[in-house]
Amino acid sequence: MIKNFIKIAWRNLLKNKVYSAINILGLATGMAVALLIGLWIWDELTYNEYHTNHKELAQVMTTQTFNGETGTGAAVAMPLSTELRAKYGSDFKNVSMASWNFGHIVARGDNKISAQGMWVEPNFPAMISLRMVKGSIKGLTDLSSILISESIAKSMFGDSDPINKMLKLDNKETYKVTGVFEDLPENTTLKEAKIFLNWEKYKTTEKWLKESMTHWGNHSFQCFVQINSNGDFGKVTKKIKDASMKHLNAAQDGKEELILQPMDNWRLYSEFKNGKVVGGAIQFVWLFAIIGAFVLLLACINFMNLSTARSEKRAKEVGIRKTVGSLKQQLIGQFLSESLVISFIAFLVSIIFALLLLPVFNSISNKDMSLPWANPWFWLTCLAFTIFTGFVSGSYPAFYLSSFDPIQVLKGTYRVGRFASLPRKVLVVVQFTVSITLIIGTIIVFKQIEFARNRPVNYSREGLIRIDMTTPDLYGHYDAIRNDLISTGVVDNMAESSSPTTDVYSNQIGFSWEGKDPNSLPLFGTIGVTGDYGKTINWQIKEGRDFSKSFSDSLSLILNESAVKLTGLKNIVGKTIKWNDKNYSVVGVIKDMVMQSPYEPVQPTIFAYNPGWANLILVHMKSGVPLQNALSKIEGVFKKYNPGAPFDYKFVDDEYAKKFNDEKRIGNLATLFAVLAIFISCLGLLGLASFVAEQRTKEIGVRKVLGASVFNLWQMLSKDFAILVIISCCIAVPVAWYYLNGWLQRYNYRTEISWWVFLLACAGAMVVTIITVSFQSIKAALSNPIKSLRTE
Repeated sequence: MIKNFIKIAWRNLLKNKVYSAINILGLATGMAVALLIGLWIWDELTYNEYHTNHKELAQVMTTQTFNGETGTGAAVAMPLSTELRAKYGSDFKNVSMASWNFGHIVARGDNKISAQGMWVEPNFPAMISLRMVKGSIKGLTDLSSILISESIAKSMFGDSDPINKMLKLDNKETYKVTGVFEDLPENTTLKEAKIFLNWEKYKTTEKWLKESMTHWGNHSFQCFVQINSNGDFGKVTKKIKDASMKHLNAAQDGKEELILQPMDNWRLYSEFKNGKVVGGAIQFVWLFAIIGAFVLLLACINFMNLSTARSEKRAKEVGIRKTVGSLKQQLIGQFLSESLVISFIAFLVSIIFALLLLPVFNSISNKDMSLPWANPWFWLTCLAFTIFTGFVSGSYPAFYLSSFDPIQVLKGTYRVGRFASLPRKVLVVVQFTVSITLIIGTIIVFKQIEFARNRPVNYSREGLIRIDMTTPDLYGHYDAIRNDLISTGVVDNMAESSSPTTDVYSNQIGFSWEGKDPNSLPLFGTIGVTGDYGKTINWQIKEGRDFSKSFSDSLSLILNESAVKLTGLKNIVGKTIKWNDKNYSVVGVIKDMVMQSPYEPVQPTIFAYNPGWANLILVHMKSGVPLQNALSKIEGVFKKYNPGAPFDYKFVDDEYAKKFNDEKRIGNLATLFAVLAIFISCLGLLGLASFVAEQRTKEIGVRKVLGASVFNLWQMLSKDFAILVIISCCIAVPVAWYYLNGWLQRYNYRTEISWWVFLLACAGAMVVTIITVSFQSIKAALSNPIKSLRTE
C-alpha cells in the first residue's frame, strides 16, 4: 500500500509540474533557513563544550557598587587564588590565576609573528583540558617554559619537532617550548589564546605586579576555578562571596561580592544587573529559533494553500476512491504520503541551498560552521525534521480533501462554499504578517545602529592608527620617534596613552576634593597620556587648556564633562583634586568622548599627564596622503626603533566600528531571513494567483467580450490579495512596535520608532505583492477570450 501511495504521489507531482515546483522550492527554502538556524543554535548551545571539564569550570566575577550603580566584571585581585586554596580548598579541584589575553611578539631568529596568549598557573592547561599534540600538559612547571598552539608551531618550526626549542617573546627573554596543543576551536571563549606562559614568571616581569601580590584593591587579573564533581556553583558562591571583604575596608574600598560564573554560561548568560544574571546571547538563540520556525511555517502554509486551492481537481478522485471502498484513513494516508514525498525532495534541495548559503551565513554570523556529514545524530535529526515538516504541511490538506461527500462530488453538484477560501486567506495573512514584522524589525535594527554611529564622539578617528607597545624597544624614545614620524611628511602628530580611544583600561577610586561627600566612593576611568595626546586625537576643550610643554603638567589633570558632573564642582578649572595622597590641579575640561559603548552614557574619566603609564602609541596621519604610502613611511620609523617586531597597527575607525558588530550581525541576519520570508510568501501568492486566474478563465473571457479593459481585469484579480496584505499590515504594525520597543529599552542611547518605518515596510510588502500577482493577472487579462469560451 505504501508503495502504491508513493507511486500515485509521484504521478501527481509530474502531472502538476508548476505547482509541484512552487511547493518544493518554497519548502526547500524554508527548510534551508531552519537548517542554517539549527546549526547556528547548536553552535551557540555547545559553546565551550570543547573543554572536557566545562561543567565543573567557572570564572570568579566581582560585583561592586560605585557612583550609585552596581556592576559585575571579571577583574579580581591577585591574592584571591591563594585565599581560595587556603580557606575553601575542599570545594575546589583546581584554582588558577590568569592574565588577560595579551598580544605578544613571538620570534625565532628572523621569523617573527604576533600572537595572543595568557600567563597562567601550571594547572590551568589541565583545567581547560588542552588537547596536546606534542609534549606535556604539565609543561608550565618551569618558569621559562611555554606552551604553543599547532598553528604557532607550524609558523615557527615548520615540520620539525619544536619540543625543547627556544622562542623569544616580546624581544625580551627566551622560553623553552615544552608542549604543543591543538588550536582551540572558534566556538570557545579562549579561542584567541595561542600561547600559555608561567604565572610565577609573570609576577617578576613588572614592579607593579610584585606589589599586587598582596594588594586586594588592585583588580587587574582573572581567576578560574574547577569545583568538585558533585559540587554546586550556587552553594560554593555563597561560601566565597565575602572572601575579598575580609581584606578590604568598606569605607575606603567599597563593598564587593564574589560570584562564580559557570563556563557553560559564559556565552549565553553574560549580562548582569545588580549582581544577578539577566541574560546575554541566549536572547538571540530564542529570537532566531522563533524566526526559523516562522520561516518554515511560511513554507508549510504555501503547501496547505496550494493543496486546498486545487481541491476541486482532486474531488472526483476522492469520490471514486470512497465509492470503491477506500476508508477516510486510507485517503488521509495517501495525501500525507504526497506531502512526505514533496518534503523529502525539498529536503534534498534544501541541503544544496544550505551549502550555497553557508559561506554567506558564516560571514554574517561570524561563525565557522559546516554541515556535520559524519554525525549520525545530524542525519537522524534531519530525518525527524523532514517527516515533521511533511506532516505539518500535509495535515490540513489531507483531512480537508478526505472529507468530501462522494455522492455530491460524483453527481457534479459539489461546489466549494463561499467561505471555503477563508482558511487560505487566513494563512496568507499569517505569511505576510510574519514577513512584514521581519521587515520592520530589520529597519529598526539598522536605524538604531545608524543612530548610535552618528552620535558625536568628540574626537577625530579619521586617519588615526594605534600601535601597541609590545616590546621594550619602543619605551623611552618618545621624542625621537615622534620627531622622525613628523619628518616623514605623512604624520600630523603622535602621542602615547595607557588606553586606546575606544576603551578605558583602568578604573580607580581614592579621589577627594573640597566639598566631597565623605561617604561616597566615586569611580573614575583613569588614563595616563603624553602632552600631545589631545592634539593627536583632536579632542574638544570646553574649559581651561590642553596639556602643554609650556607648563609643568606632571601634577595636572583634565576631566571630561561626566567627571565634572560627578564631582559636583562649579568652575572646576584651577581646583585641586587629591589622588593617591598627591594634590593635582585641574587645568582643563573636555567634551565627553565616546570611548566605550556608543549606546551607553559616557563614563566619568580623568586624564593625567603621565607618560610612564603609556603602553600604546597613537599616530594621526595627514589627510590627503595615499594610505599605503603613509603606512610604508610610518612602518620604516617603527622598524628603526623596534626591529625585533612586525609592524602591527589598528585603525581606530575599524576598532570603533566593532562596537556595532552585534547589532549589525542581528540586522544582517534579520535582513537575510526577511528576504527569504518574502520570497517564500511571494511563491505562495504566485501559485494562488495562477490558480485563481485558471479558475476564473471563462469569467475573464465573458468580461472581455463585454468590454472590460486589461486594467479592469487586473484590478479585479489583484484587489483580493491587496486586501489580505492590508490586513497583515494592521496586525504586523502593533506586534512589531511592541517587541521592538521592548528591545530598544536595552539601550540608554536609542533611536525612536518613527511612523515612516511602518509605512515603508507595508508599502514595500504591497508593491511586492502587486508585482507578484500582476504577473498572472495581466497574463490572464491578455489571453484570447475566444479560446476560453469556445468549449461552450
